[in-house]
Amino acid sequence: MRLADRAVELAEALLREARAQQTPDERAQARKLARMMADPNGKELTIALADQAFRSHRPERIADQLAHLLERYGVPQYMDWWERVALLLGGAMAHYLPSLVVPPIVSRLRHETQNVILPGEEEDLRRYLDERRRSGTRLNLNQLGEAILGEAEAARRLEAYLALLARDDVEYISVKVSSVFSQIDLVAFRATVARVAERLRTLYGAAARHHYRHPDGRVTPKFINLDMEEYRDLDLTVTAFREVLDEPEFMALSAGVVLQAYLPDSHRVQRGLTAWALARRARGGAPIKLRIVKGANLAMERIEAAVHGWPQAPYETKIEVDANYKRMLEYGCRPEHAEAVHLGVASHNLFDVAYGLALREAHHVEPWVEFEMLEGMANHQARAVQARAGGLLLYAPVVRAEDFHSAIAYLVRRLDENTAPENFLRHVFDLEPGSPDWIAERDRFLAAFEITATLADAPRRVQDRRAESAGAPTRHTLDAKFENDPETDWTLAANRAWIDDVVQRWRERPPDEVPLQVGGEFRAGARTGEGRDPSRPGRIAYRSALGGQADVDRALTVARAAQPAWGALSIEERGERLEACASELTRRRGDLIGAMMLDGAKTVTEGDIEVCEALDFARYYARSLRQTASELTDCRMNPLGVVVVTPPWNFPLSIPSGGVLAALAAGNAVVLKPAPEAILVGWWLVNCLWDAGIPREILQFLPCPDDEIGRALVTDARVGAVILTGSVETARLFLGWRPDLTLFAETSGKNAIVVTSLADRDQAIRDLVRSAFGHNGQKCSAASLAICEAEVYDAADFRRQLRDAAASLAVGGAWETSSRVTPLTQPPGAALRRALTVLDEGEEWLLEPRPAPDNPQLWSPGIKLGVRPGSFFHRTECFGPVLGLMRADNLEHAIELVNAQPFGLTSGIQTLDDREI
Repeated sequence: MRLADRAVELAEALLREARAQQTPDERAQARKLARMMADPNGKELTIALADQAFRSHRPERIADQLAHLLERYGVPQYMDWWERVALLLGGAMAHYLPSLVVPPIVSRLRHETQNVILPGEEEDLRRYLDERRRSGTRLNLNQLGEAILGEAEAARRLEAYLALLARDDVEYISVKVSSVFSQIDLVAFRATVARVAERLRTLYGAAARHHYRHPDGRVTPKFINLDMEEYRDLDLTVTAFREVLDEPEFMALSAGVVLQAYLPDSHRVQRGLTAWALARRARGGAPIKLRIVKGANLAMERIEAAVHGWPQAPYETKIEVDANYKRMLEYGCRPEHAEAVHLGVASHNLFDVAYGLALREAHHVEPWVEFEMLEGMANHQARAVQARAGGLLLYAPVVRAEDFHSAIAYLVRRLDENTAPENFLRHVFDLEPGSPDWIAERDRFLAAFEITATLADAPRRVQDRRAESAGAPTRHTLDAKFENDPETDWTLAANRAWIDDVVQRWRERPPDEVPLQVGGEFRAGARTGEGRDPSRPGRIAYRSALGGQADVDRALTVARAAQPAWGALSIEERGERLEACASELTRRRGDLIGAMMLDGAKTVTEGDIEVCEALDFARYYARSLRQTASELTDCRMNPLGVVVVTPPWNFPLSIPSGGVLAALAAGNAVVLKPAPEAILVGWWLVNCLWDAGIPREILQFLPCPDDEIGRALVTDARVGAVILTGSVETARLFLGWRPDLTLFAETSGKNAIVVTSLADRDQAIRDLVRSAFGHNGQKCSAASLAICEAEVYDAADFRRQLRDAAASLAVGGAWETSSRVTPLTQPPGAALRRALTVLDEGEEWLLEPRPAPDNPQLWSPGIKLGVRPGSFFHRTECFGPVLGLMRADNLEHAIELVNAQPFGLTSGIQTLDDREI
């Protein structure tokens, strides 16, 4: 009999044994789950309640949200009658007696999860562990807690793990690398591995020192299993795992790691880990363990892929996931592998469990293959598996009552996963041998088994920036749909090696000589300027020619003469040129990133995103004007003639690209006057466009000072339009010089993010830190203010986590790729210096910014509390790494504070209440 058929027989036996011992409570729970499957609104309400009921600590706010959710979704029909009545009464009374209504509802939600999430309090946990030990069930504890946003919280989580390992009643724990190191940065891969390895040494050392006495008298070191959450963690976790366990101190220690079968990469990683473990074993090392799961973060992986423009890392179909799982079980159960690489078969699918049982029996590897399930899920089936397998390991999250909100993500993920259409647990109530659901599950199992031999295991994410740079440029036809350029995928080793080479080459690059380009000729200019590397004070990065009055006159004369021929080209012909520009920008991505690091201290990731935006402009404008012309057939489009583009220094590539490419697409001649602080990047940009086929007479490069020369360029009557990105003051200045000027100006202002009491506070902190301190706050869209509802503002935990997240950002030069906060492009001006060094009335530092002793342009992040309405910081754009917090009575008050400023470019709101958006 083939193993698949044997597995079907075993699965039927397991199901019969499970049903025979199912308790009345378990049957009732299964019936309720089955009713939920037929009640989509009820399921949505349950998820919304789990996600939102613990966000605010004010009963009246939770009561209001409860009433809103009931109005939106209705009372869940899957609930028992008394639960529906209680919820209806609670919703009706919520506004009047919130303090009476809300606590029982919150308590009920917690009660419903007590069999899934263990209590973290000392005595409660001890009682539970003793109970499980008496039943012969082993536990793998996963300590939950506050989101790991900074290093202080990571240190607290590390201490919590160490405390678990020190307990005599704890055998086994699971750890995510992101829970012990908060600043994972795949661009700085080796530095990140080193920091993660430090924490693993601490944990593995504790595991080796503390021993667990099993019921049969055996004594073993504690066991640590490394969890896998995101695709980005795969290479990092496995690399750190191998490197630390290869150290002499830990050769005798057994430890484990999770592999997710929904990733095609996992089978390749399994083979690599097996070869390594066999060699380690041959050197006298201890076995390792692989816990094989299917993967529970598919929704997150899909969102990440969509946001960044990547293929999703997991397989596209469930049958492929199931087939890979079976392939990995078969490989792991081979006798030549199992003694060195123990296997954890983690599944609630009885067919997969049965297949694992059949495999280990056929290969006689019972001592090294064990079965694992989730605590609180289909307990009757777990007992049946435990009896058949001779043991069972349950994965059990642990959380203290005060940290229960941190379990929300786990609860929502489990609820969503277990009710998915193709999930085995979805059908647990109706399953019985021979039923339609059972036959469907059997056929799904057998179909997956049939494709295991032919299933692809190549990674789905294969982007290779080095190949793009070295190969022939990829050209897109204008008929192709516009799609944003994908960001660089730093999870891929090839891309990390490529950027390491780029950084090394640009760090050691001798100073460039940057000329003018006027009338097709490269010129020395009337004066010479110097560009300096913000990361290395005093180091000259390049010398640049600066244009004079004669250069301005010559450039405008040439542009005006050349423009008619360019404007006479068809929209399609100009679009093809812009498409060629996109190809050239793609080919030179690395050098463009390097130039931004040298010229403006951009981080690698910030620079990469700018290249993507430049590419997007080229491809978008190539298509959009064509589409507009096809739609407005009765309109005539005339170029403006000569367009001067005057971009800022903070986005030295993307913003000039947008202005230049838009003007070129519309048939204009362009004179690019780069920001004096970012001439080198502008030079690399125009060279890309010239090499792509843009005539030099149509695109001229004219760096010049922001003095009478710059004024002469902007005010000359031959200029048809100016594209400006800068301050309101500069826009007004231009119009003051020339009132009839056609000016396209994007100006910045004071931006704020409102955080309401129903926000996901962890997500709010992540977004605030990224927005306020990304590129050191030197963005016109940066969040300079966090306007928090009083409950949030007053919360000590919120302040502590916000401070920790900002204080944990690595501060350093751009050439240190682990740096998140790099030097300012230029020394702080008066407004920024005041923001960095002065507290106004009522203000205090939550986190005081400090300058680096060896670089006056490098400042650590700062956070101010107590910013008052109408104060300097409330109304002044400072353009640097400082965030101010303001306290608002409610959402209406917060909006008033946002609107009390003269101007803002962007605003945001953090809330889970759709009514507040």
